[in-house]
Amino acid sequence: MRVTSKGQVTIPRDLRELVGIEPNSEVVFTVEDGRLMLAPKNGAEALREKERLAGLMETLARLEGTGDQDVDAETLMQMTRDR
Repeated sequence: MRVTSKGQVTIPRDLRELVGIEPNSEVVFTVEDGRLMLAPKNGAEALREKERLAGLMETLARLEGTGDQDVDAETLMQMTRDR
């Protein structure tokens, strides 16, 4: 595959279909271990990650204000160490 002077490449149709990149859709580039990775912006994995994040945020919201404000950090560390 050759990169044009504008930095463009053509993603082969088989690869686009394999990962679900549709015409005129957006993609996300990431770098992992020195590799350039490309994925659909709203692909299945991205949607799962958004759902996981929403679940975490919901849990944190439910827990807000439920902690014991009288427990200091050292006491908390002792409680977790002595399990």
